[in-house]
Amino acid sequence: MALTVNIYYTGTGGNAQKFAEEMKTSGLVDRIRAEKGNLRYEYFLPLDDPETVLLIDAWESEEALDLHHKSPQMAAIAALREKYRLKMRVQKFTER
Repeated sequence: MALTVNIYYTGTGGNAQKFAEEMKTSGLVDRIRAEKGNLRYEYFLPLDDPETVLLIDAWESEEALDLHHKSPQMAAIAALREKYRLKMRVQKFTER
């Protein structure tokens, strides 16, 4: 059962976009995309909210997402989120 997680990262002063850029340039995005079970990991910029970045993150199964949450990448993401003082809002969708 595949699932998609939308994560809205919101900050001030362009920090959400800086966060997404550092995720890319640091290689974290590539490492996450290479994780077993990852189907999609992409950032988008909402047209009506310049202080928010949307991450669309899709996984083959809940188990694959659970393994991702236990990976070393999660600590790096949390550190960057803290560095840029971002808040996040999460939506989770399951395909049956």
